[in-house]
Amino acid sequence: MKKINKNLILGLIACLFYTTAAQAQFGGFGKKLLDKGTEMASGGGLNKILKQPQAITTNFKDVNKTGSKPPSFMEGQTPEPLYLLPKTPEGAYKLCAGFYEMTNKSYCLHAGTRGPSTGDGYMLAPVLGPKRDVVILILKHAETHPDVNQRSIQVLLWAIIARTKFADFGTDIKLTATRLLSPNELLMLEGGALGVLPASLMEKAKNQLPPAAQSVFEAENNIRQLAASGNASYEEMEKYAMLAGLAPAPDPEVPSGIWSLHPDGYYIRFYPHGYSQTTTQIYVPKELVDAKPGLTYDGPNGIACPANVGAQRLAQTNEPLNPDHTKKLKTICAPAP
Repeated sequence: MKKINKNLILGLIACLFYTTAAQAQFGGFGKKLLDKGTEMASGGGLNKILKQPQAITTNFKDVNKTGSKPPSFMEGQTPEPLYLLPKTPEGAYKLCAGFYEMTNKSYCLHAGTRGPSTGDGYMLAPVLGPKRDVVILILKHAETHPDVNQRSIQVLLWAIIARTKFADFGTDIKLTATRLLSPNELLMLEGGALGVLPASLMEKAKNQLPPAAQSVFEAENNIRQLAASGNASYEEMEKYAMLAGLAPAPDPEVPSGIWSLHPDGYYIRFYPHGYSQTTTQIYVPKELVDAKPGLTYDGPNGIACPANVGAQRLAQTNEPLNPDHTKKLKTICAPAP
């Protein structure tokens, strides 16, 4: 690992606790952000801004549909609780042959789109983009920090996918970040960030984007402003992150309940319940386990990606919701190698 500048780390930590009345009211601090956005967009900078990649770039083109199975695959079979399987030190589930299910926490990773709709097909996709590593770390560390609630984590993720600079985070978002990330990991939040664009420049920018990208770009700008305000609520963030109304019609080629073939050889599918909960099902063939012992499932390393481009892509976790630990696995798992 590269040696980290000690002064830079100390400076970041110091700024976590720096706040003023002007910041809380988004007064002078807000003007600075608007000035920064104007400066970045001037002198040809707007074109550069528009070409910057999103923090998380995953889309349905990144889905490998090879080996997928129809929703009827495993029909009539009863899944066992996935959360009862043993886990690795890193938090992944150790898989053995069988059919498993859990309803887990999930997170919106695409501002300016609509929530999951009935009939939307979701398939497994890799986590891609400049903020891939820090997003995965946040999702993994969240499991060991039950004191940080899901809404606070979602607000932090919205600030990240909106490409807000860490130094511009409001105090509450900074505190969430520092509870989940080490000083070294906090440095991953810098880079690729934008200021807040004023309305006149927003209109100019939107005119250069295709219609499908305009709402996303505008939502990210609004979220950056809220993230820096120091007093934005979850509900205010959600208003910009989630578009009202129904998404376009589902893709008939990718029905709800379709199975993806995981790169490791087992099958997985997702049933979202809004964006904050997802039911994940996994089927592991016995012959696969015999050939490849040591298989694991690690939710944060994948995204439930909709074929419907107007719907949310969903980050997954290893955190079950309302687990019932009085249940016992009927499947007998061979000892881990």
